[in-house]
Amino acid sequence: MMGRILGKHPRVYTFGELHFFGQLCAPPFSSKLRRKMAEELASELHCIQREGYRTYGNPRRFLGEAQAFLERLSTYPDTSASLFEAFLYDETAENDKTIPCDQTPRNVFYIADILELYPNARVINMIRDPRDVLLSQKRKWKRRSLGGSDLPIKEMLRDWVNYHPITISHIWRTAVSAADQFAEHGRVISIYFEELLRHPETTVKSLCDFVGITYADEMLQVPQVGSSVAADQPQQLGINPHRAHSWHSDTNAGELGSAEIYLNQTITAALMKRHNYSPASIQPNLASLTLHLLSFPVKLGGAFLFNLDRMKNIRQTLKRRL
Repeated sequence: MMGRILGKHPRVYTFGELHFFGQLCAPPFSSKLRRKMAEELASELHCIQREGYRTYGNPRRFLGEAQAFLERLSTYPDTSASLFEAFLYDETAENDKTIPCDQTPRNVFYIADILELYPNARVINMIRDPRDVLLSQKRKWKRRSLGGSDLPIKEMLRDWVNYHPITISHIWRTAVSAADQFAEHGRVISIYFEELLRHPETTVKSLCDFVGITYADEMLQVPQVGSSVAADQPQQLGINPHRAHSWHSDTNAGELGSAEIYLNQTITAALMKRHNYSPASIQPNLASLTLHLLSFPVKLGGAFLFNLDRMKNIRQTLKRRL
């Protein structure tokens, strides 16, 4: 949603999730890049941007487009970081805009790299109630029936395997901790999802000041799509305030079991307190709690196997995320 808000600005072009850091390229991002590797990386970036991160096919089909892109650059990129920057600005210019915006969630684990590699970059970190994140991830595999009709069956299965209350809670904790290290950095800003929904105009105006662009009213006229807890309504424009605190709303009552909420609040307790999320008083169902604990190693192993193709360097990826 934040990506769509920014993309409504006349100067900002918002990309799909590109997953350059960690998946397409592993650190160090400033290491020398051979010509063949540059063409392959450019092909992957073009493929993901054209077809979507969750649905893209064979990057080799975009080799010609990638070679043409590299040839028209005034300076041939000699590192993966410079190639990525050139790709962002080239695509942005092709869409008659000047400021590129990459909305990949995993970037939160690479903030230090981004700030060092790109001195003009601004990082917008979104924080959301961990129980809402848990509900969203639990229902993510159902996106196909909520409007994501092009979602491949393999991705649905991946989403189902990826979900476990312990795994998702740990990832929320490490993601928030990763961003908290830059809480005082002048080029990093954290925005609470709930605050954005409660005061959209004030929040986005403040964000525009941070980025260095002029606020435009049309930025708030975004389609209500992409949710894992509600059907897409592309004809409905604007910020839906009811998206906050979905985990205990009447509409989603019972979607998260007491054991899931208990595990989530236990694992994220310290950061929930730091970010002013109040825990619910809850007693877990012991049978469900036992089942979640016993199933955790199985689901974690399955998630590892399903996501091997999304890790350029397995050891570094696991270290940053878990």
